[in-house]
Amino acid sequence: MHILTMLILLSVLILVHELGHFGVARMFGIKVDRFGFGLPFGPTLFEKKWGNTTVCIHALLLGGYVAFPDDDPDSDIPKDDPDRISNRPVWQRALVVTAGVAANALIAYLIVLFVAAASQGVPSGKYNVYIEGLQPDKTLSANYIGVKKDDKIVSVNGMTVDSPIKFIQVAQLSKKFDNYAPVEQINNQEKNILDKNPSLKNFKPDQLISKGIKVNLPVETPENTIILPESALTGIKKVNPEGKILSANQQKLRDNIENKTFFTADGKTTINDLAAAASDTVHPLIITVNRNGKNIELKKAYPNKKGFIGVKLRSEEVIMPVNSPVSAVTKSWSYLSRNVYYMVSGLGMIVTGQIPLQDLHGIVAITKIGGDIIEKKGMWDGLLLTALISIDLAIVNLLPIPALDGGHLVFLLIETLRGKPVDEKMQEAFAKYGFAFLIGLMILIIFNDIFALVTDKL
Repeated sequence: MHILTMLILLSVLILVHELGHFGVARMFGIKVDRFGFGLPFGPTLFEKKWGNTTVCIHALLLGGYVAFPDDDPDSDIPKDDPDRISNRPVWQRALVVTAGVAANALIAYLIVLFVAAASQGVPSGKYNVYIEGLQPDKTLSANYIGVKKDDKIVSVNGMTVDSPIKFIQVAQLSKKFDNYAPVEQINNQEKNILDKNPSLKNFKPDQLISKGIKVNLPVETPENTIILPESALTGIKKVNPEGKILSANQQKLRDNIENKTFFTADGKTTINDLAAAASDTVHPLIITVNRNGKNIELKKAYPNKKGFIGVKLRSEEVIMPVNSPVSAVTKSWSYLSRNVYYMVSGLGMIVTGQIPLQDLHGIVAITKIGGDIIEKKGMWDGLLLTALISIDLAIVNLLPIPALDGGHLVFLLIETLRGKPVDEKMQEAFAKYGFAFLIGLMILIIFNDIFALVTDKL
């Protein structure tokens, strides 16, 4: 039932988008031949002539379109007739093209405003993070750092913790053996190896150590604490560990010398290899908690090879109170603008390859997640998700891809610059390839969604 509710909400967003195009076109007196709800594939469930426009509903509901006489090569309307959108000024056509995006943006804001007024609050995007308990594994660091149940996590490594994801991200990046080692630490360990092994003084760092030589290993030293910029903490910038990445052989060597005091040379290892292997250790976590109103810095925690320290987290979202019409307007705007920033940043990460294609999800995942949110958190959260999806539709439609609104705007910009429209056949060719690209992308995303469902990742 909740999935059906989410599908209805998504369908409304698509309908709103197409109504935006339709409404502005009719405002300028431009003829609209067809208003289609759904994609024009398969059977048509409903078709009726309303005025000069044929309204139809297709079986594949998740889509929509507005068709003008210009789209029909067999149209009996003369080529120079002002009823054709192609005969209207560029600014009018641009407004018709962007009207769908504007409609999605407007409905998104109105939804958030409604939720803010009705529930008297808007999510701040920040969370209070608490210690729910400790993992039973006594080898994990949390058992020895002085943390207690119901402690509120204030910061980690001096960085404010206002979401569980931030804490988990820092812990994961701090894990033991991340395959990277600081160059300075490698140099120090190289010196320590030579100090502990006078017999190696005449060996060059990249020279193979003769087989059978016993090499005293330096003491394992933790790496520096991880400090991340806010852009990385909020997930809008991909983070790679700093330092020199260990080769496959150095990683294997690191695993072999773990907790050992000496290494017997195999004739395939250099001093530099040993120094690099001994330098990839763990980044400590310096955690500050609030207990009974007092901030307490705990003992240093050391994540294991999976990035775990052994705490169970509980989070409570911080809600911005709405107690007046003015605060409803401003805080709704703040909520949307913050999420638009995250969306645009995330889109940039997709375009630059920082987010792999297998992590892209679409309508199936959105419907499933939306249904779960409505079921577990209620309709207010479901409506807020719907608002964010509406904004996302607006942003995606502005991409300069033929067959999307942004692609049409590119052609209008070119027409404005060169003083005449782009050749019609060229536009059709670009639109055809753009449509094929979108269909291919849609198939990939649906595959990702189904795979995630089957493997219980959603």
